[in-house]
Amino acid sequence: MATSSSSSHQHQRARLRSRAAPLFAVVVLAVLALTAFLRASIREGGISPPAASAADRAAARNHTIAQRKILLDPSFTPRLPRQTALSLSLAQRNALPPRNAARFPSLPEGHLKIVLYVHNRPRYLRLVVDSLSRVDGIDEALLIVSHDGYFPEMDEIVKGITFCQVKQIFAPYSPHLFPDSFPGVTAGDCRDKDKAAEKRCQGNPDQYGNHRAPRIVSLKHHWWWMMNTVWDGLGETRDFDDHILFIEEDHYIFPNAYRNAQLLVDLKPEKCPQCYAVNLAPSDVKAKGEGWESMIAEKMGNIGYAFNRTVWRKIHAKAKQFCSFDEYNWDITMWATVYPSFGAPVYSLRGPRRSAAHFGKCGLHQGHDPGNVCVDNGVGAVELDAIDKVANIKPDWPVHIIRKQQGYQAGFKGWGGWGDRRDQELCLSFAYMYHVKDPLSA
Repeated sequence: MATSSSSSHQHQRARLRSRAAPLFAVVVLAVLALTAFLRASIREGGISPPAASAADRAAARNHTIAQRKILLDPSFTPRLPRQTALSLSLAQRNALPPRNAARFPSLPEGHLKIVLYVHNRPRYLRLVVDSLSRVDGIDEALLIVSHDGYFPEMDEIVKGITFCQVKQIFAPYSPHLFPDSFPGVTAGDCRDKDKAAEKRCQGNPDQYGNHRAPRIVSLKHHWWWMMNTVWDGLGETRDFDDHILFIEEDHYIFPNAYRNAQLLVDLKPEKCPQCYAVNLAPSDVKAKGEGWESMIAEKMGNIGYAFNRTVWRKIHAKAKQFCSFDEYNWDITMWATVYPSFGAPVYSLRGPRRSAAHFGKCGLHQGHDPGNVCVDNGVGAVELDAIDKVANIKPDWPVHIIRKQQGYQAGFKGWGGWGDRRDQELCLSFAYMYHVKDPLSA
């Protein structure tokens, strides 16, 4: 009986296994089919992926907080000049929302924010604005125009922009807004090569014996104020961690510039992970590009450059070096002292043809002095080929690295113009003004 019973149970188990096998196969197939459906739905947007866990959200939040943190020098107290009625009114304008938001109500994912910094060259600005109006994709961007001081004609030109969202900001501590006090001209200031002891005047000469000239130091002040304001001060950008594109009023922007910049930003992590930035043009402002079928990695140029918050934090950490270097040009200061302090070559990724060009003959500060107005209007300075009107960078191209960096290097002592301690302290105050509760008024 025991043998018979055992045989019967074995037979029943065998029958169950034979029935379960096809059933198991059906279940497996059903699970696989459901998994494939869910993945496809997620890709197509039909079903949202699972919400991030609390730990994931906390990690992302901590990463963002870390990007916002800076190291303050406890021995330095930021002091900003007491503002005039004009500078206060301009600071209030800085808080206004972008114009044209009703026409362009949403900025798509992956859009670029563009900062155009201007001085007082209206002929140039008209040409740049006209070139921007022809850029493919410009309607997706937020254009921030940063003014060095206040010049009504420049203001009106920007007010006329209708092709994208546009926000104006004005440097409220520009020397051009302070005709009778620092950072403008102060009574009792030394000038040119005055000897302070003999003239009983105030100020520190630069390494060549020259005293400060407000219209010269405004260049470096404006760029540094603008960078700190865009990255850490503006509501539209202070929580934006991706790339911001910077251009100037004498940069002609090609129709393919925006799309090429997007391509370079997307390709940089894979193609050139050691690159800090992307550029729209070669570092040699006169060069048009090599025309190769490859991307180029070289030193960061000053025409159409874009970098993200991680790079800005590295730059910001060198505020003391930037502000104390006796050189009135911001870009030469970066090349000669800031970038070399990073410990490795600072490469920027660009295409083999330029998508922006420097034009014109008028220097930066010509136009400020009514007695020396530059009349060059830049017309005809840039000729475009058909290839310059469409995105012309191929993702499968290799990257050619130019390892021998030309131009200003570590060890260059600077052209001067930045020896006055007041300029150096104001510059450093800009680096701290959004990170302390109440900067003092000087």
